[in-house]
Amino acid sequence: MRVSELTQNQLIQLQKKTVKTLALGQALGGFGLGATLSVGALMAVELSGTPAWSGAAATLSTLGSAASAIPLANLAYRSGRRIALGFGAALAILGALGMILAAFTRSFPIELVALFLLGAGSAVGLQARFAAADIPTGQPKGKDLSLVVWATTLGAVIGPNLIAPGEQLGLWIGMPHLSGPFIFTVAAQLSSTLVFWFGLRPDPLLIAKEVAGLPARRKNPGVAVALDVIRSYPLAGFAVLTIALSHMVMVAVMSMTPAHLNSEGHSLSDVGLTISLHIAGMYAFAPVFGSLTDKVGAKKVIVFGQVIFLASLITAGFGQSNFLAVIIGLFLLGLGWSAATVAGSALLSEVLPTDEKTKVQGFSDSLMNLSGAFGGAVSGTILTLYSFGGLNAAALLPVVFIVFATSFSRRWS
Repeated sequence: MRVSELTQNQLIQLQKKTVKTLALGQALGGFGLGATLSVGALMAVELSGTPAWSGAAATLSTLGSAASAIPLANLAYRSGRRIALGFGAALAILGALGMILAAFTRSFPIELVALFLLGAGSAVGLQARFAAADIPTGQPKGKDLSLVVWATTLGAVIGPNLIAPGEQLGLWIGMPHLSGPFIFTVAAQLSSTLVFWFGLRPDPLLIAKEVAGLPARRKNPGVAVALDVIRSYPLAGFAVLTIALSHMVMVAVMSMTPAHLNSEGHSLSDVGLTISLHIAGMYAFAPVFGSLTDKVGAKKVIVFGQVIFLASLITAGFGQSNFLAVIIGLFLLGLGWSAATVAGSALLSEVLPTDEKTKVQGFSDSLMNLSGAFGGAVSGTILTLYSFGGLNAAALLPVVFIVFATSFSRRWS
């Protein structure tokens, strides 16, 4: 049967299969990437010989994700999500192998290139959530999209706990110090690639294009065209802005929390607990916000996310010397990010027609990563000059801007 002849019920069943496939691939990929930044930071210090390069792991990985977002979106539009997600995971595999090679050769430049390639794995995770909203079933997609985001929880929580076993395995088979965990990265990303490659048949984006009567293969233009699309669909621009600024707020505060807690005399276990609860807030409750988005609308959930951000920043800012207050603030920070990202992504998928979606989705993911990198870059200076409380106060500015923009969003409908 041709795709154009599929019934509504058949499209719904295909959508369920697609979401399950995306969630499984996302979970498997997360196992491999969960420890990347931690081990990469340690390796950067060891190979460069100075702690000044400890932030290289986060910086290069983020830039790699930003740089690969648009090309992967273009590849998806031209050849389908299956090809794009599989190719992105394959790039992450090359990055993991590069990290192992860097450890063997003691080469810091090789590590930098490897970290950049590993960023493609994060870009795959971001694109997977949009793939959950491709098939035109006529039903809201907030819940489906959020389930794919939720699947990241497994890898994000369990991944860091694989560092020690990976190191022991690597040393046992004669690999250099710190390279062992990347064995798990290769295995996880390979599994993720196979799931996407064989599971996304038929391809959700190609189905959507055929249903819309679009050519199967067609070039997806770059940033300039994405901006033109946003001008034609202002609500899409609002969604992109919400996703980017919310990510900036989250990264800016989260990235400096370990340094703040350390300066307050807290142990590494205290830091680990705080970040773990923050990650749980980011991913574990995504289905709740997805369902809420379907029921009350994306814009209301976006505002709700900013209210949660407000509670987070006030709690952690005024309670900067109270460990419990910081923990609660970081958990709420993750919740606010989850609400804004899920609702913003659903809104972006909802307001754009099939032939325009990937043009803006890749741009959105790229801008999201760059905004996070900017937030992380400036947060250290703000923390040094104005304390952790001052950092939380500064993070209120994007929150206020999003709420202000929401008040004008009715005019853009």
